[in-house]
Amino acid sequence: MNKCKVAIIGSGNIGTDLMIKVLRRSEHLEMGAMVGIDPASDGLARAARLGVPTTAAGIDGLVEMPEFDDIEIVFDATSAKAHVANNARLAPLGKRIIDLTPAAVGPYVVPAVNTDEHLDAPNVNMVTCGGQATIPVVAAVSRVAPVAYAEIIASIASKSAGPGTRANIDEFTETTSEAIVSVGGAHRGKAIIILNPAEPPLVMRDTVLCLASAADSATLEDIRRSVEEMVADVAAYVPGYQLKQQVQITEIPTDQPVETLFADVPRPTHQVSVFLEVEGAAHYLPAYAGNLDIMTSAGLQIAERIARHNGAAR
Repeated sequence: MNKCKVAIIGSGNIGTDLMIKVLRRSEHLEMGAMVGIDPASDGLARAARLGVPTTAAGIDGLVEMPEFDDIEIVFDATSAKAHVANNARLAPLGKRIIDLTPAAVGPYVVPAVNTDEHLDAPNVNMVTCGGQATIPVVAAVSRVAPVAYAEIIASIASKSAGPGTRANIDEFTETTSEAIVSVGGAHRGKAIIILNPAEPPLVMRDTVLCLASAADSATLEDIRRSVEEMVADVAAYVPGYQLKQQVQITEIPTDQPVETLFADVPRPTHQVSVFLEVEGAAHYLPAYAGNLDIMTSAGLQIAERIARHNGAAR
């Protein structure tokens, strides 16, 4: 079977972890190039030791590599600002791009929710680590009951946040909030990220709060069942993803002032609280870096699906 050749731009934490996943776990992908801008980076050195062609000349170096013509998919694991330039360089050359930054040039993709909708898009955006962890839960609630407001809080170990993550904090909140609405189905969304400096580092934890409208007790049970099924769907490609406790659903008191959180929709009846944990596979960074693992696992999942789709279309 001919595998789809891929390149990774960005030899930092995310790019290096993704490379290892492609080499160890992929059924349909083959590493074609690892691209960085720091000749001394650990990611480029590791790629070279593993026999992956490398360049430290950035996007221009990738385009000039003899392997470039055979590459079908390019992962961008740089920064939101750099992705805009990288996309402008690659798009005219016919390369499919999977964006692991919050640049949001292409449509948002969360594999457990909307993979099949964007298999032919030239550029797809993987939202953020917090988005990949929480938007499936928002979508699970909204497919059963209307969600007036959804709020997510992603807490990650400070040590797992590299320079790219820190440079993209503003884009993280904006992109995740938008995707909570456009992919998760909430009327309004809000995202918060916490870089936890605790020692020893703590594993990624995510809290999802939805204000939803449920007509009866059967709908409440449907919400619980839908969330549990969605968590299982995500865990199929992110094994360290799990519920930390049962889904909590409480009735919203009539005197609780929630209306400031949304507008132009009926007042919700129940608050749905979901608490998640994401433990990393420790392919590159320690297991506490679940935020890294869920991004690279989601990127790998959509790339595998695109490769299968393209193979069937040939």
